[in-house]
Amino acid sequence: MTTLGGRKRLIAALTATLLLTTTMAACGGGESDDEAATGVAGAGAEPEAGRWKTWVLASGSELTVPPPPEAGSAKAKADLAEVKRLAATRSPEAQEAVKRWSGPVPTQPWTNAAFDFVSKQAKNPPLSTRNYALLHVAMYDATVSAYHWKYQYRVDPPKGVETLTAAGPDPSYPSEHAAMAGAASRVLAYLYPKEAGLRLDEMAEEAGDSRVLAGVNTPSDVAAGLDLGRAVADKVIAYAKTDGAGTPWNGKRPPGIGRGPAFWEPRPGSVAPPIDPEAGKWKAWVMTSNNQFRPGPPPAYGSPEFLAAAKEVVEVRKNLTPEQEQLARFYEGDTGTKLPGGITLDVNAADVLKAASGDLEGQPLTEPRAVRALAMITVALADAGISAWDAKYTYWNPRPHNAVRDLGLDPNWNPLLVNTPLFPAYPSGSAGYAGAAEAVMGYLFPADKAKFKKRAEEQAESRLLGGIHWRYDSVSIEAGRKIGGLVAERAKRDGADKS
Repeated sequence: MTTLGGRKRLIAALTATLLLTTTMAACGGGESDDEAATGVAGAGAEPEAGRWKTWVLASGSELTVPPPPEAGSAKAKADLAEVKRLAATRSPEAQEAVKRWSGPVPTQPWTNAAFDFVSKQAKNPPLSTRNYALLHVAMYDATVSAYHWKYQYRVDPPKGVETLTAAGPDPSYPSEHAAMAGAASRVLAYLYPKEAGLRLDEMAEEAGDSRVLAGVNTPSDVAAGLDLGRAVADKVIAYAKTDGAGTPWNGKRPPGIGRGPAFWEPRPGSVAPPIDPEAGKWKAWVMTSNNQFRPGPPPAYGSPEFLAAAKEVVEVRKNLTPEQEQLARFYEGDTGTKLPGGITLDVNAADVLKAASGDLEGQPLTEPRAVRALAMITVALADAGISAWDAKYTYWNPRPHNAVRDLGLDPNWNPLLVNTPLFPAYPSGSAGYAGAAEAVMGYLFPADKAKFKKRAEEQAESRLLGGIHWRYDSVSIEAGRKIGGLVAERAKRDGADKS
């Protein structure tokens, strides 16, 4: 952990672009010493969270966290003295730093960092959702492990300190915030090696240090959390190295898939190769096989059904309303953005944030449950991407941009979204993402199922409105729903519902 005396560097780094995108709720003011000591502020304690089922770790107890400093020892006294020293010298910048890192969903700065990194890469939708899942699984497993050890050691948060945010109702050692930060920073450094790994390490240490600045954790709490998170990250990285991502395509189309108008070709004027034909072979999280939800073949090129679909695309383009155009552009997810899966994650994560902030009816989501929710969403998105890519490169169905011209319906036709994606049309990856998120969110927030269904259907419809998909491509919304259903079924057995 960095020395806390270097707070000026901490604050300067916290103003970096990655954190400026964070949408955290404001933290509460300093509560009384009694509140800080007992942790009565915030949502309820989660003494069973350390027993919840993990995704990559065998269990929350797989990795060992050494015992905390013994109560009354010189180390424990030095820890408390450092917390009090910092509390007595807090600057406005330090208070702002605490606010940035202490929102109701502490994973959000790391999600935003991933969004930023994805936007800088070449467009690859299934790779983006694979990476979102690895990041959030790492933070979830780190949280579960931290909670296991919290209730083994049962260390109280610092006493006699005015805090800048609620200490929370759970024991303080190890710090779950630091564990998440250690896991996230190391996984992101692996997934995006062109980003500065040292910078990510510093972000993790800064996130941990902010808890000491807030008066809710000691340096020992944070150091143990960072070490634990990094150990979790190593396990997740080892998993990632075996999932098949990065396998190069041999450049050969499968038997029966030719060239020309009946099969996918790059958009007019382009000779770019298809994006990641091997993605449909990657290791899935919850599907038992990657073709488990593969739909039947699309209408054959030139058939009456295909011609009807092509004419519909042309008519839709002619008659777009401003609202429809806005919807198509909202879900576009082109190069330079967080991509369609990231948009799906962002839209649904906003509801998780509301629930964690207490803005929805019912008991607010605790931090472990918010982290669990985001891991569930991203795992469902990852498998939905694999499922869509399995089907895309089974059928190699052409896109409207090419087919409308090739059929002679309009030799100069262009869709609203002119950068037609460089991979086959059928089925829609975005519709699959939409269905997957819908099913997970419906499990998490059953009172709002109708809202999530409408949201998913709008996302699927947006691809037709944008002119980059046929209506029949949205068949993948059902595959996504089934994949999200598998994630929900697993969640029913992960121990959280019994807590």
